[in-house]
Amino acid sequence: MKILVVGSVAYDTVRTPFGEATEVLGGSAAFFSVAAALFADVRLVAVVGEDFAEEHLTLLRERRGD
Repeated sequence: MKILVVGSVAYDTVRTPFGEATEVLGGSAAFFSVAAALFADVRLVAVVGEDFAEEHLTLLRERRGD
């Protein structure tokens, strides 16, 4: 099965009673594509800015997102 994911990939700021994390990989398309890649061949279409970290692109690519 092949899945094409189109949606948002963004940076999130996560605040909890225990602390805060900034520039965490987020967005519904990012979460869905990583999860779906466990079961299917996934391609991700999303727009990101020039400041999007290479480490996050690498993570998405390693999870079979293209």
